[in-house]
Amino acid sequence: MKRTPFVLIGAATLLLAVTIVTHAQQIPLPILISITRAEDERRWDKDLSELLAHRNAAIRKRALLAAGRIGNEDRLPQISKLLQDDADPEVRAMAAFAIGEVESINAAHLLVEIIKANKERGELRARALEALGKIAAALPTEQQARQRDLGAVIREALEVEAKQPTNQLNILFGLTAALRARAADAGPAIAKFLSSPDGRIRSDAGNALARLRLKDGNDLLRKLAYEDPDPNVRANAARVLGATEDTASFDVILGRATSDPDSRVRISSIRALATLKDSRAAEALLKRYSTDQNERLEIATTLGRLLSQKYDQPAIAWLQKANETLKHTAPEIEIALVRIAPATYLSDLRRSMNITDWRAAAAIANALAEIGGLPDTLKAQSDWAASAESLVRKLLAQTNIDYAIPDVLRALAAFKPKDLPQVLIAHLQKPDVIVRGTAADLLGDQPPSEEITSALIAAWPRVEKDSLNDAALSILDSLAKQKTAAANEPIKMAMGFPDYLVRRRAATLLKANGTGDFFRQAGIVQTRNTTADYRRALSRIGRKVYAVVTTTKGSFTIELLPSEAPLTVDNFVQLARRNYYRGITIHRVVPNFVIQDGDPRGDGNGGPGYQIRCEINQVPYDRAVLGMALSGKDTGGSQWFVTHAPQPHLDGGYTVFGRITAGMNVVDSIERGDVVKSIVIR
Repeated sequence: MKRTPFVLIGAATLLLAVTIVTHAQQIPLPILISITRAEDERRWDKDLSELLAHRNAAIRKRALLAAGRIGNEDRLPQISKLLQDDADPEVRAMAAFAIGEVESINAAHLLVEIIKANKERGELRARALEALGKIAAALPTEQQARQRDLGAVIREALEVEAKQPTNQLNILFGLTAALRARAADAGPAIAKFLSSPDGRIRSDAGNALARLRLKDGNDLLRKLAYEDPDPNVRANAARVLGATEDTASFDVILGRATSDPDSRVRISSIRALATLKDSRAAEALLKRYSTDQNERLEIATTLGRLLSQKYDQPAIAWLQKANETLKHTAPEIEIALVRIAPATYLSDLRRSMNITDWRAAAAIANALAEIGGLPDTLKAQSDWAASAESLVRKLLAQTNIDYAIPDVLRALAAFKPKDLPQVLIAHLQKPDVIVRGTAADLLGDQPPSEEITSALIAAWPRVEKDSLNDAALSILDSLAKQKTAAANEPIKMAMGFPDYLVRRRAATLLKANGTGDFFRQAGIVQTRNTTADYRRALSRIGRKVYAVVTTTKGSFTIELLPSEAPLTVDNFVQLARRNYYRGITIHRVVPNFVIQDGDPRGDGNGGPGYQIRCEINQVPYDRAVLGMALSGKDTGGSQWFVTHAPQPHLDGGYTVFGRITAGMNVVDSIERGDVVKSIVIR
């Protein structure tokens, strides 16, 4: 596609007199199209560099966002100069955000200077904290000392905010940065914010403590779990008490699990009971009748952990009844049954092995894999393992459960059979791309051998015909683990693969193996979009665009955000208008986290047959936010998710492209297996 240099755009801009309004300032449409195309192609050139010096602050700011999204480390000197010298505070804040997206340690010292100076207490300081957390999280293990240093800076900033709070943004970004950097000794500083009058700050402080498994605020958290008016705070308080195995909180947590009016709190408390490991909770949970499938599945998981090998008959009866209701398709229930009564589970399964639903086969495979993880010291372990492995092989021989085969292969691997490499090599030739990708992944976990190298190389030609790149990426990863010149040669050949993500992965693996720097050969993305596509996507900026999603549980309305993610919104709109989502099952529901849809396969691995680039932006993942699901950077397609609660650790990692404006109660009620009937764009 021929590109028009920016130096020739001026006259066209005057003639068209077309602009896009962003942040109350104007960016000419031709410039915005050029920036959007460069992002889409993951291309940085002289034209974009010149925009970083443009007299229009809105254009400089937009070019900085592009620099962060493209992630070219060579641009750091220009970005750093704007961070230090630009007269516009919004431009400086965006420069900090861009440095965080590039994730390079080379500009971290500038962020540290801003944070330590304590002069900037507004958005710039907040974005510097955010960026420093991202950089610290991305550092390799050999740079742990640098990570500790950055973590100490973040911890000190939190201590300053605890003494002299400035604004919510500084505190929230500081808490998430401490979480990402895993800042040493940050527990006391984080715990101070549990007393904040701001519910969101209390909630995020609890989230950080839970993910870091820090018990510094547990005395206060027991009180918050019981009486805080904000359900997110109560839920996160329960998470911390469970994550830190605070046995003194048992009565409080059990009370929240059985009687809290908010399902988010009940579910977090049920999960916490599993880690407290007090079997007294089982009786109370069994007495609680709930029509909420999500809650029943959480209870099942907790029962499995509390009653391991207890052969508790009331629990077994409860689980079997739930299993019949869900037609044996819930792995949580199958796993709970095998944990509580492994011998009974195996005996019952041997008598009824006629499985026709791939979801049931996948659930059973997950349960049988649990047997492979039991300690060898158990008296009957060898007999159980032999029986379970035999049942896994029977599943593997079935011909009508293709989508379950990846789970079955992983289950077989749990038993470490001698013929595992040969079984996996045979599956490298199967038609299903996810099966081949799983086989390649598992081969990469085996000791390197010439047989495995040859099999992976032989499987490569088929990936060029795949609509998904899963098998290609997995084969490359496993070839790289062979650590031989023979395995590195086909990785070099992958530098000519049509898929940009495959080329980038090959370059990354070759560099890691000390074979050379091939990143320049990765080139740019061969995008599907045309100038007309960019115009259509960008024309929505400044307009209200809604998607009405109708499910088997009811309808909810999404306000799409074209100003923040125009190409992601356009992709979603185009798929919806051609009824792509009609009839697709909601395949993933994680209470207190997300619901996820958009996979025509239904196993979490499907998509439209192409990938779209991430459009990371500054919209936070609050409750009721629509995001693009990924399996790695720039791997979006058709799968999307909606958050049940704030998820600050997702900020800057997944594209936000909408917010729920009506019907969030419907989103909260959705269970795995519900179906999207339609999505209508208004």
